[in-house]
Amino acid sequence: MTELFEAESPHDHRFALRADGVLAQANRAALVTAADVHVASRLGVLGGETEQSVLLAVALASAAVRNGSVCLELADLDEWRAAAPDVAWPESAQAWGAALAESRLVAAGVLHWEHDLLHLDRYWRQEGQVADDLLSRSARPVPPPAPGVESAADRLFPGEGYADQRAAALQATATWTAVLTGGPGTGKTTTVAGLLALLLAASPEGTGPLRVALAAPTGKAAARLSAAVQDELAKERFSAAEREALAGVRATTLHRLLGARPDTRSRFRHHRGNRLPHDVIVVDETSMVPLTMMARLFEAVRPDTRLVLVGDHHQLASVEAGAVLADLVAGLPEQQVGVLAHNHRSEADIVELGEAIRSGDAEAVVARLSADSDEVEFVAEPDDALRARLVGAAVELRGAAQRGDADTALAALEKHRLLCAHREGPYGVDWWNRRIEHWLAETIVDGVDHPLRDPWYVGRPVLVTANDPTLGIFNGDTGVVVRTPAGSRRVVLETAAGQLSLPPSRLDAVETMHAMTIHKSQGSQASEITVLLPDEESRLLTRELLYTAVTRARHRVRVVGSEEVVRASVSRRVRRASGLQHRLAGR
Repeated sequence: MTELFEAESPHDHRFALRADGVLAQANRAALVTAADVHVASRLGVLGGETEQSVLLAVALASAAVRNGSVCLELADLDEWRAAAPDVAWPESAQAWGAALAESRLVAAGVLHWEHDLLHLDRYWRQEGQVADDLLSRSARPVPPPAPGVESAADRLFPGEGYADQRAAALQATATWTAVLTGGPGTGKTTTVAGLLALLLAASPEGTGPLRVALAAPTGKAAARLSAAVQDELAKERFSAAEREALAGVRATTLHRLLGARPDTRSRFRHHRGNRLPHDVIVVDETSMVPLTMMARLFEAVRPDTRLVLVGDHHQLASVEAGAVLADLVAGLPEQQVGVLAHNHRSEADIVELGEAIRSGDAEAVVARLSADSDEVEFVAEPDDALRARLVGAAVELRGAAQRGDADTALAALEKHRLLCAHREGPYGVDWWNRRIEHWLAETIVDGVDHPLRDPWYVGRPVLVTANDPTLGIFNGDTGVVVRTPAGSRRVVLETAAGQLSLPPSRLDAVETMHAMTIHKSQGSQASEITVLLPDEESRLLTRELLYTAVTRARHRVRVVGSEEVVRASVSRRVRRASGLQHRLAGR
């Protein structure tokens, strides 16, 4: 169901003051915004469509895309009717569907009505393109495996503990497009490193070095992928030849891989007419990749390139429209999807908590949170101990930055992270960032680089919020303001290409990161995570949100909230309408 927006006043900019009919009713009920009303009204004028139920469906489809769905499901009619009883709803979903099937907008191709789903044309085409490319790649014959691949797999994934990783890697060598999914600690990166070595062994002689690209949606996720793969390659089970062949492999962001252009945000230098040159492309954190970006990736990949999509389909999906990884796990044949289930992490309590959340067992989640554990802590509300932990992290970071020790400062960022569901309000990132800065200011005695007076105070942790290819920074890169030996200040960022030092004046799209949203934490981890849950009425409170937050922790997680809030989050699921599964099934 499309989410209601929360109006701040009768003069909220999301109200369409000149709207009439059913569009005005839906707008006043906060089901659709003024932008959705204008889309429906304008399409109605251009297409000669006057049927009110059709225009209502167009506005709801526009709102659905903004809320993360690719299309509109009319099956939600009863929920809409209950949430907004004053709207003149169609008498049934069947009658509504019949009106859409006869619509002039559908006949003109502006809307698409199939499988009881209503698509706006742009997303219908993107979804169709992804499905067509996947099916085309699946139909292409794969070269038979080289004689030594099986023995190489036994060496790279030894013993029963690596059985599922070995099977997933071998399976991926037999297809052009492979999906590798599993929760934290199941060895996805280990599998990726071993798979790259297997593909080296499978390469025909005389073809030259294997051209490999590693990518992720954010700079932070790309940096983690690079480090993890190189750590794996250093282990004894990899041969010297394999290490040498893969030594130069480093991950980058998807935007950089595809070739970001300064004149557009939705098109790239690489496309069907200018394909990527790589033999193997691995994309990590694929759950974060929206439909539009996935369509751009598929059109840029050569038909004979091995494409491996890695991620956890139980995590939060992209902020933009689409839940492509979940659709692929559900819609692709079993031989293209490798599921890793065996957990190799030593933090058993965190693993069990994550599994209980994922399975929707609220009683088990509360019991796991309430048990005596060094890894999991449950706090009813923010207290003095939490304040001490947050201030301690900020002071440690500031101390390293004041000394000009960028490496230690960046490492301190990875020790503790406060995650919030919201951006605003008492449970939001903005409020907690300010609160931590006030607490930090109380510890300062010399008045230098004061957090309340100097926006670029030394020790300020920052998060990049927009891509800037000219500077070599991308959305999701993190860093800290550091004092240089000369006394000036520089922002040292951890990027996919390594550390980057810039003067504060060069940075525009950054925000303070004492706290960050759970959505933006995807693709990163910290030794210790504190999760601040909102109240029970928050529409952001879902099972996927809690699972994503908890699984960011490597060694310790602290959940702040009541039992009622935890139970509510576990009981709610993120629902994203999509037609990709239908298309992959050929229906």
